[in-house]
Amino acid sequence: MSALPHIAIVDDEPDITRLLAAYLGAQGFRVTELHTGAALMAMMAADPPQLVLLDIGLPGEDGFTIARRLREHWHCGLVIISGRGDAVDKVVGLEVGADDYVTKPFDLRELLARIKAVLRRLQPAEAARAATPPAAPERLRFAGWTLELAARRLSATDGRDVPLTTGEFELLRVFAQNPGRVLSRDFLLEQTRGREAGPFDRTIDVQVGRLRRKLEQHAEDPQLIKSVRGAGYVLVPAVGAA
Repeated sequence: MSALPHIAIVDDEPDITRLLAAYLGAQGFRVTELHTGAALMAMMAADPPQLVLLDIGLPGEDGFTIARRLREHWHCGLVIISGRGDAVDKVVGLEVGADDYVTKPFDLRELLARIKAVLRRLQPAEAARAATPPAAPERLRFAGWTLELAARRLSATDGRDVPLTTGEFELLRVFAQNPGRVLSRDFLLEQTRGREAGPFDRTIDVQVGRLRRKLEQHAEDPQLIKSVRGAGYVLVPAVGAA
C-alpha cells in the first residue's frame, strides 16, 4: 500500500476533479477521482482515504447526507467544496461534520493549506504518543535502595532517609539512570555540573568517595559503584522502577 496520504475528490464535474487530482498529485498526495456518492461509499469500504473533498451538489444523494454517513461510519478528514457560498449552507456543512468548507471558485494554494491543516488536526493520538518519549520513572530502586527523583530523597534498605548533598544526589541520579554503563569522569562532571573536567579536576572522585561511604557496607571494598581503571565508574546492580 502506498505511503502517500490518500485524498478522494468527489465532484460531478470531471474538469474539476482532473484539475485537483493533477495539482494535489504534484504536491505529494495519492488522489482518487470520483463522481458520485455511491462510488465514494464503495471506495470507503475498500480503500478509505485520509481526507475527502466533497461537492454537495452531486446528482442523486445529497452531499450533506453523504457527509453524515461518512461521519457515522468512518474517521477521515472532510472538506466540502461547493458553489453554494451562503452562510446557511456553510453552517449546515459544518454541523453535519465537515472539517472545513471551501467555496468555488477557490485558490488552489489556499485549498492545499486547508487540506494540510485538517490532516494535521487528524493525526491519531497513537502517533502523538509514539513521538513523545515515555516519562521517566520518578522512583528508582537498586540493591534495596530507593532514589526518589522528584523528592530528591534516598531511602536505605531499612526505610530510613539518607541525606545527600546536591552534588551527591545528582551524581547518584546519573548512575541510577545509566546502570551497568561505564561512565567517564568527564561525562559525569558534564551531567552533574554542566562543565568539562579540567586536567586536575578530581571533583567526581571526591563525590564518588562520599557516595560509597553512604551506600556501601565497606567503602574500601565497594560492590555497588565500582572503579574501572582508566575509564571511570559503573553502577553494578540492576535498576528498576520502584
